Amino acid sequence: MEYSRFFKRQIKDTDGKDKPMWRTRWMARVAEQGEAPHPPVLIVFNHIGARDPNRTVPRLQELTHPLWAGEPADGYSSYDSKIPIIATGLRNLREHGPNGPVFLRFGRTHMQPLREAIGNPRRDAVLARRAERMKAQRAEYQEQLRRAAEQKRAELEAARPVCAGCGTKFDNDRWESTRLSPTPGNQWHPTLCEPCEAKTVAAADQAERDRLEAEAAAKAEKARGWRSRFRPGQAPTGGGGWDAGTHGQG
Repeated sequence: MEYSRFFKRQIKDTDGKDKPMWRTRWMARVAEQGEAPHPPVLIVFNHIGARDPNRTVPRLQELTHPLWAGEPADGYSSYDSKIPIIATGLRNLREHGPNGPVFLRFGRTHMQPLREAIGNPRRDAVLARRAERMKAQRAEYQEQLRRAAEQKRAELEAARPVCAGCGTKFDNDRWESTRLSPTPGNQWHPTLCEPCEAKTVAAADQAERDRLEAEAAAKAEKARGWRSRFRPGQAPTGGGGWDAGTHGQG
């Protein structure tokens, strides 16, 4: 068939690579899902004279079978590198118009509108179902990820420590700090939140100041009591001491 030889012609494209000549001249659907059919060939019969299209079409289908016959695929026929051949009659075109079911694609047993005849509806249906399954699987996978993330957040919240002073949950920064430094220090209280820690540290500082002031007051009071035991010009008396009024008398 002349169309078969025509579709096999190769020329160098602008990128220097060999390419089917017809693709440089006409728009065509790019290959998808492993299938790149050739442009369809439409044969229109005008029933004039003794030639009967009802006998011609079956004979033509038989002769061109290798050119248009699809290969079994996953639930449909693949027409990769095949030539879709569609036949119709001029009488039917006049009666139903180009949008009517008057086109017979070789290999099929019923008339179809032109768009359906040149297409591959079984393949489209299979791919649509496959896409829906993949979409459902992706949705289920996303839902599993969401549930796992939600469970992880719940477990994390359950493990989040609370302040031993006020019972408030630690925020993330406080929690991270206590994990890095779990040992208490002079002004570091990992079991408390920051406000409670600030109050505890302030209370400890105040207690230390009060203690120092009390010690200083006690020392001052002791010093005042020691000084009050002496009169001016009098030396201390007591066990083993001496008295200024009796010293030197015998």
